[in-house]
Amino acid sequence: KVAIISAGNVPLVGFHDLLCALITGNKAIVKCSSKDRILLPTLVEYLTDVEPDMADQCEFTEGVLKEFDVVIATGSDNTARYFEYYFRTKPHIIRKNRNSVGVLTGSESLEKLELLAEDIFRYYGLGCRSVSKVFVPEGYNFDQLFKALIKFKTVKDRQRYMNNYDYNKAVYLMSDFEILDNGFIILKEDGNYASPIATLYYEFYESKESLLNKLNAERDQIQCIVAEGLLADEVNFGQSQRPALNDYADEVDTVEFLLRI
Repeated sequence: KVAIISAGNVPLVGFHDLLCALITGNKAIVKCSSKDRILLPTLVEYLTDVEPDMADQCEFTEGVLKEFDVVIATGSDNTARYFEYYFRTKPHIIRKNRNSVGVLTGSESLEKLELLAEDIFRYYGLGCRSVSKVFVPEGYNFDQLFKALIKFKTVKDRQRYMNNYDYNKAVYLMSDFEILDNGFIILKEDGNYASPIATLYYEFYESKESLLNKLNAERDQIQCIVAEGLLADEVNFGQSQRPALNDYADEVDTVEFLLRI
């Protein structure tokens, strides 16, 4: 039996793990996040109607996980430490915080940057595949990027999103940070990867070589890299939120892991 502990940052985030467990012939015990406890059970209920034999392959629980052989757990860096201790005697995949980045050269068209805006705003930036930071060349002009971000100005109608925007803007201004702002998203120069909601971090790079060295050194913090002509495993603009079935989180092949175990 495979115990699956699902995160709740984006809808159906645990579906891929469940699919991997089922197609490898395992039974799954799923513990959904309190923020996403409806969609996955509903989907499984529908699949069970189509294929009744699947009813015995998947169960959901809200209590303590018991009687399992393998664990796949997704959470924050803090919960990952708990998972690694609690499940230390079981074969496991434990996923921590990761974020995605975009790399710009300054030659991108407006259409290309609008695709990047999709990578930034989809799920309000809460997914590990959401672009939370962009790397730009020294002297980069942000005007074209701001024009592209206008495509998602409707986030201004979301009160909870705008509460985050107002709060973060107030903190930055009170701390005398230099920011760029268009009324619904804040751009802040920062060396970190995990930006708050309604904030996009940016960092300047001097050369392609220096940027590649940095990305390689800090790859364990990065889920995917949206770029064009930079890396063999880069993600195309507008595709970070459209992973294929073989795009495994944290570059760990879940199917291979389960078959090997």
